[in-house]
Amino acid sequence: MNAAKIHDVLLVGFGAVGAMYALILKRSGLVRVTIVARSNYDAVNNHGVRFESAKYGVITGWRPDRMVRSVEEAVDRPYSYVFVATKAVPERARIPSILQPLISAPYAYTHPQPTYVLLQNGLSVEVDLYHAIKQLGKEPSIISTALWINANMLEANIVEHGISDRVSIGMYRHDDYTTETNTAAEIAILEDIRSILTTGGSEITIVPEVQRKKFAKNFWNVAFSSCSALTGHSVSALFRPPPPDLSASYTPYVSPTTAHLIKDYTIPVISATLRELVMLARALGYPDSKDGIPSTLPDEVIEHMRQLHIAPNNSHKTSMLLDVEKGQAIEVEAILGSVVRLAHDRGVPVPVRACLSCSKR
Repeated sequence: MNAAKIHDVLLVGFGAVGAMYALILKRSGLVRVTIVARSNYDAVNNHGVRFESAKYGVITGWRPDRMVRSVEEAVDRPYSYVFVATKAVPERARIPSILQPLISAPYAYTHPQPTYVLLQNGLSVEVDLYHAIKQLGKEPSIISTALWINANMLEANIVEHGISDRVSIGMYRHDDYTTETNTAAEIAILEDIRSILTTGGSEITIVPEVQRKKFAKNFWNVAFSSCSALTGHSVSALFRPPPPDLSASYTPYVSPTTAHLIKDYTIPVISATLRELVMLARALGYPDSKDGIPSTLPDEVIEHMRQLHIAPNNSHKTSMLLDVEKGQAIEVEAILGSVVRLAHDRGVPVPVRACLSCSKR
């Protein structure tokens, strides 16, 4: 029996999400992992990574197969896959500029282009990379993802992770939101990625049209990440009742004196925002169905968030709120601006979303 092929994989962006997927990739035993770590290179190089995961346990001194400080240092070999786990903040750096050594001479004409796997929030994050590869005269191979993971960087080399990490993956098709059939070549690539990541422990679902999955995930970010970042409070501040007695203590919670304001104003604004997204979904061609974007999704998202955040022990903060607290750049363009532009291009009015996008800039 032939041994499984060992892929060379490059991972760019070694924050919480990047670190978790570096761990998962290496756990598979099917890849050699090179990571690009910039600000935390020294901490990881000197001490390794400590993972504190409810799923994978406590792991100390973890290191990838190879670590470099820049993409330029990594272009000494061909890669089957390049995972991009940087935050999507095109105002600071666009993906082609981050990956420039891979998509320019001499690398681009010495080695075949890899398949790029974008582990990023937001919509239209693939567009710049798609055009950059097309300019090389090559056909882009880009996998888009809708990622659900609760992970946080506690220190430069300490990662906290919850009980799950699940990803929907699919091929990116530029300006095509309705093709729902993967070719044989696309299936082979997606199945290979799924095999690697599931062997490493992650939960992977292959979907025939991934943009609608990203669009649905953006419902959560558009409404609740925005709200928490603007107010400086976690989502629990919208839903959790006060402690029943002095024996229980937690914050934030809904004060009885302001509960009516949340009910009469805040939740209706969130609902209006999500219903704007449903109108945009129809303009993009997404059907009103479980496999598309159902009209019931706004109410379902709000109720799911309420159920999740009424628990006394819920301490979750959105990634956008964490970025605000740390003074880091937030993903305004990818999560909010992309929606406004897509709507404008298709003549769909999204006044509430546009207002929120301006408020975050």
